[in-house]
Amino acid sequence: MKSALLVVDAQNGVFGSSNPPYLSENVVKNINRLVSYANSCKLKTVFIQHEIPGILEPESYAWQLFSELSLVDYGVKVRKKHPDSFHDTDLSDYLDEDGIEHVIICGYSTDFCIDRTAFSAADRGYKVTLIEDAHTTHSKPHMDASSIVAHHSFTLSKHPNISLVSTQALTAG
Repeated sequence: MKSALLVVDAQNGVFGSSNPPYLSENVVKNINRLVSYANSCKLKTVFIQHEIPGILEPESYAWQLFSELSLVDYGVKVRKKHPDSFHDTDLSDYLDEDGIEHVIICGYSTDFCIDRTAFSAADRGYKVTLIEDAHTTHSKPHMDASSIVAHHSFTLSKHPNISLVSTQALTAG
């Protein structure tokens, strides 16, 4: 089964901001490990960049991939304007033309872009592996980031096409 790594919204305006997301240093370290793993296994890597007017303006420093990511030149870049990375993008076409049946998902924001992208991929028939220690978010007024990550990891893993795996478990073998 051909696989691809989807790195969602790992951008300067998120991870390089003065208010970085929950456990951002660990998440970035794990994303880098996943990108290195994908590269060594010759898996396709797709870096997905969210465009948000006034926040993540296309081509701005904030919109660029996070400066501490490694091996970004070995991946394809996809722009999106919605939390679902498949909505109004060519992501599905790119994956399908390469015969990708399995996507490995990591990045930001657990409760929006990760959630919507994982469910959309699973509902489109892709086997999805969500990397439990390589996605994150910010705390919200009603819930802290740790609880949001735990809740969405649990909920997503209940979909029959979605499994939850750690960076170590995926890259060790």
